[in-house]
Amino acid sequence: MMHDLQPVPAVLVKIVPMVVDNHLFAFRPEQPLADIMPGQFVEVSISGVGSFPVSSCDLVRDGRIMSCIRRAGRVTDALYRLKEGDTVGLRGPFGNGFPLQRFAGHDVLLIAGGLGMAPLRGLLQALLEDHDRQGRIMVLYGSREPGGLLFYDELVGLSQQGRISVRFSVDFAETLPGPHPQVFCRIGLVSELLEGLQFAPRRTVAAVCGPPALYRCVLEELALTGIAPARIFVTLERRMRCGIGECCHCVTGGRYICRDGPVFSLEQLRGMAGAI
Repeated sequence: MMHDLQPVPAVLVKIVPMVVDNHLFAFRPEQPLADIMPGQFVEVSISGVGSFPVSSCDLVRDGRIMSCIRRAGRVTDALYRLKEGDTVGLRGPFGNGFPLQRFAGHDVLLIAGGLGMAPLRGLLQALLEDHDRQGRIMVLYGSREPGGLLFYDELVGLSQQGRISVRFSVDFAETLPGPHPQVFCRIGLVSELLEGLQFAPRRTVAAVCGPPALYRCVLEELALTGIAPARIFVTLERRMRCGIGECCHCVTGGRYICRDGPVFSLEQLRGMAGAI
């Protein structure tokens, strides 16, 4: 983790609209930041407005940092008013990421709800670039409606290539996405996508990201399947505000989510009152 609090100027090199009020933003820092691990985050600052923490949704390529950012407040609204070529400030990386060494040699189950697919996409990219990987990668992803599924075409393409298996769910829809060969989609909760899923719990590592309701219904269910709590990982980045432990907004169970996390195992969360 870097502790330098001086922002590094970064050019906003690309903006890609995804779904309503959720865009991909690509930043190129004038000075390279330290390597950003999947699950870690950077602080984006806009002069005269403020700053906010956000994770990367991709591996750092050619010095570019890619994040999927939701317009949800004063600072992100200011970001949405910027244009390609404008400059912001970046600090970081901060926090701990997903422990990639724990995923090596295992099958992987990624479970995302809503915008939770963005942080897990960075982990997915890292897993796909591990050319020694032989285990399965299974993705379960749910959203309120089909138009809210981030990276839908990309995930379908990876499934059709045989690189991952994917199951989608939506809360409601007049028509379901697809049809695509080898892609499953249903109306219902994300946790229901576990029904009928064939996997070997003793050799599986899971990573989950989504709203608090998802954690409450799926984490212990995963443990009941036989996946060890020490191999079930969660990112709690939604709780962060300043991102560097100054505001104490994210303190949970005596721990700073931004400094001690945002990635925790279920084994750790069980000892953090109020975390889920």
